[in-house]
Amino acid sequence: MGLQQKVMDEMKVAMKAKDAVALESLRAIKSALLLASTSGSATEITEEEEVKLIQRLVKQRKDSAAIFLEQGRQDLADPELAQVAVIEQFLPEQLTEEEVEKVVVQTIEATGASGMKDMGKVMGIVSKELAGQADGKMISTIVKQKLNS
Repeated sequence: MGLQQKVMDEMKVAMKAKDAVALESLRAIKSALLLASTSGSATEITEEEEVKLIQRLVKQRKDSAAIFLEQGRQDLADPELAQVAVIEQFLPEQLTEEEVEKVVVQTIEATGASGMKDMGKVMGIVSKELAGQADGKMISTIVKQKLNS
């Protein structure tokens, strides 16, 4: 079953349950999918593109929530964080920090990376390998930590 169909099914459930937060989140996903499928020359968006799209939606909401919290607006941050929880259901299972660290160490050993000058190369390989399974910020932090030690 495609992502669009899953979203539609979840929208029906959210409507019946009168869950406004879930409905708003699902409508955002549906809108982003529709926009992605109608823009450009591709007729069908790939599963990889779907994952990137969902990650972008999650990141936007987390960033908004962080800004709201910075400004002391918990009332505005809570709905954003609630939407993050709904949208993240459509992402693949996320890896733990230890699992990401293992992949980073293997990649550093395989590429022979020896310092911060090799960060781009390591980040490219790890990001591609863990696409959708780990947050880019976490990957970046771990790569920096390992290359500096």
